[in-house]
Amino acid sequence: MHTPQSTNLDALRDQAFMDAVARESGQDLKSCYQCGNCTAGCAYSHDYDIPVHQVLRLVQLGQKERALSCRSIWLCATCQACTTRCPNNIQVATVMDVLRHMARRAGHAPERLVKSFTDSFLASVARHGRIFEVGLAAVFALKSGKPLQDACLGPAMLLRGKLALLPHEPSAQAKAEVAGIFERYRAQVGKEGAQ
Repeated sequence: MHTPQSTNLDALRDQAFMDAVARESGQDLKSCYQCGNCTAGCAYSHDYDIPVHQVLRLVQLGQKERALSCRSIWLCATCQACTTRCPNNIQVATVMDVLRHMARRAGHAPERLVKSFTDSFLASVARHGRIFEVGLAAVFALKSGKPLQDACLGPAMLLRGKLALLPHEPSAQAKAEVAGIFERYRAQVGKEGAQ
């Protein structure tokens, strides 16, 4: 007779991960009782590999690798529908955002195009002090391997004044403030990496 194997959840639990998510998100995830309201309100649930409430459960169980390697955290639009529906006032969208940042730091990126777009967006802001739409579109089109996918939209947008061929230059003060944000971020990441 075959005896079913039991799983020792304590052996699989990563307490440091659980503590880091709670600290970085500022949320008490122990108060989540898996009602499923966040999943019911999510417009992207049909595309997720793991529903929102189950992502939170993975965090509660300290299942770091499964939580950080799922597609769901990359597809989250941070629309706040989950947060609004939570009966325990958990900022679910904030937790998803924190998990996405942690996944980037750990080298997980199951949704390559989402990561490529984010990287291109941030590089544009860092370089110009604000977003340069034409430059972002061109860089992302090349990174995605579909350089002409949206090219037909460009001329009409240019004629309507929706796109500029040259980046808008913000004031020197605004550009310095944006540069300061990126510098503080790099310093924080460097500090966390040294720990």
